[in-house]
Amino acid sequence: MKIIEIKIGNVTIGGGNPLVLIAGPCVIESAASAFRHAAALKKIASSAGVPFIFKSSYDKANRTSAGSFRGPGIKKGLAILKKIKMELGLPILSDVHCKEEVSQAAKVLDIIQIPAFLSRQTDLIVAASRTGRVVNIKKGQFLAPWDMAQVIKKIESSGNKNIILTERGVSFGYNNLVSDFRSLLIMKEFGYPVVYDATHSVQSPGGKGDCSGGDGRFVPHLSMASAACGADGIFIEVHENPKKAMSDGPNMVRLSELAGLLAKLRRVEEAVR
Repeated sequence: MKIIEIKIGNVTIGGGNPLVLIAGPCVIESAASAFRHAAALKKIASSAGVPFIFKSSYDKANRTSAGSFRGPGIKKGLAILKKIKMELGLPILSDVHCKEEVSQAAKVLDIIQIPAFLSRQTDLIVAASRTGRVVNIKKGQFLAPWDMAQVIKKIESSGNKNIILTERGVSFGYNNLVSDFRSLLIMKEFGYPVVYDATHSVQSPGGKGDCSGGDGRFVPHLSMASAACGADGIFIEVHENPKKAMSDGPNMVRLSELAGLLAKLRRVEEAVR
């Protein structure tokens, strides 16, 4: 199956191009923190020879608790992401949670991401696709990989074929996710690049009662498995100190450990290709 090439700034994903890294802190904690992480990640990815797209959320609207930190909001958050984009020359990805945000977000974002919980929200998906921006759809934890065919049709209905599909595990009982790597191969049959979200795949949604848990020790192993299965990109949330992260800390990778993981991923990719 020939996979469409998607160009995002100076990065090309799919079509047999090198594995792409999508990475950053789960949420923008501050302007200084976001810029510091982006600059460090750019350096690490460049040294590893891995194309890089920066990801961080300006608003985490799907937190377990109403009292959880959500981020700076769309206005301040997009301003921070725009500064990173302009000064560091990085493509930018962030989540959009409602159709009213789409037009404003599209002025900054290179990739509009539809969160897994919203992967069947037709109006949001169509609004995102009409911007002409690349749309990254995370497969819902409740969807089979073949169900993504209908999601793709919603995007294509606007004439937009800049589509990326992301696997992030499937619900397995309560507060647990498992990864079925057949999903990567099945979704690649649709002809679009497929990304594996290694950190959300080890999440335990709502597992701590008032917040989600996770087990980041499995991230390297699952990442390498996805590379062996031909993933076009790896999505990894990263933090300087995951224990102090304001969102999704238990499943994030420590920034200082990323270079070693990227080196392993490159070796797996080279072996497979």
